[in-house]
Amino acid sequence: MYGSARVSDDSDRTAFRKAEKKYKLYYDDTSKSSKKKKQPKRVDLSEVLDFKSILKSQVENGDLLPGIIPLQSDLHRPVFCLESRPGFFFIPEALSVEEQCQWIRESLNNFPQPPNRTNHNAFYGHIHDLFIAANENKVLVEEAGVPTSLESNSGPSVSNDDVHRWKFYGEHSVSSGGNPCKSVSAAVLLRKLRWSTLGLQFDWSKRNYDVSLPHNKIPVALCQLAKRMAEPAMLEGEQFQPEAAIVNYFGIGDSLGGHLDDMEADWSKPIVSMSLGCKAIFLLGGKSREDPPLAMFLRSGDIVLMAGEARECFHGVPRIFTDKEHAEITPIELQFSHEDDHCYLEYIRTSRININIRQVF
Repeated sequence: MYGSARVSDDSDRTAFRKAEKKYKLYYDDTSKSSKKKKQPKRVDLSEVLDFKSILKSQVENGDLLPGIIPLQSDLHRPVFCLESRPGFFFIPEALSVEEQCQWIRESLNNFPQPPNRTNHNAFYGHIHDLFIAANENKVLVEEAGVPTSLESNSGPSVSNDDVHRWKFYGEHSVSSGGNPCKSVSAAVLLRKLRWSTLGLQFDWSKRNYDVSLPHNKIPVALCQLAKRMAEPAMLEGEQFQPEAAIVNYFGIGDSLGGHLDDMEADWSKPIVSMSLGCKAIFLLGGKSREDPPLAMFLRSGDIVLMAGEARECFHGVPRIFTDKEHAEITPIELQFSHEDDHCYLEYIRTSRININIRQVF
């Protein structure tokens, strides 16, 4: 009975699901019984659009692949469109290395800070200074029943007004205190951080924006960047108004399934999507999951815009590349090394961050 559910025949899968499966990270079965590090299975990347190579070819000899359209804009940088996907814009190398490092720092230090919500809110409530706590080897402990011996070593408070109260403590204090209460290391929580929301807060349980939830406006610098980058997708005389953003965090083996971003009022306004960290494969499908998707590489510093018809296209991220050969993050590794920011360096070597900014109303 169970074997019949795991047949290799893909005939019952949608075209989008087949593409997700094709590019997903799998490991060689031969490594299961070996003590050696698991090796990823090889995947055929020959059909993946590579806008870095497309840009190089255009600059060197003026050649472009069929269906790729260069766009003239006021950005003073290359912008490409896809003939088969109106409303989709690809801006390769849109961010400098310094800008990439700036937004990686912001994404780890500031964007998960309250009142912004994260995937941890449902259980732990608002967590303050998670990235700092992780790098100081702190442990998050449920306050109920915390021994008084730990109180003097407590860090920033963490609270959930509805259920629990939690606090960070030094690792040594927790291990020597003999406390029986629940605890989890900040490092584990950081690696399990999947999303944070900026500006107007998105309620994932109701799949809508809850304007009643406490929130801060999107940082001015991020607003200015999003407005500038959104220009190729805007009608003449209109300006993009950033009101919300979702920050996605990807680790080894993580993916984002095919979906639509359909909760904003005006789909003519773009989603501005910034890639940071390890290289990924992005799938851009059609208006049905049965439409075969286009696969393309997203590198650190690339920006994608999706407006109009492109907002109706299923899209997802089936794979990030964290191995040194394919991650392609040497420039930001060098930048963080020169700035002695080793905590950010260690995180981003095996991670990808995506910041997508939206106009809600």
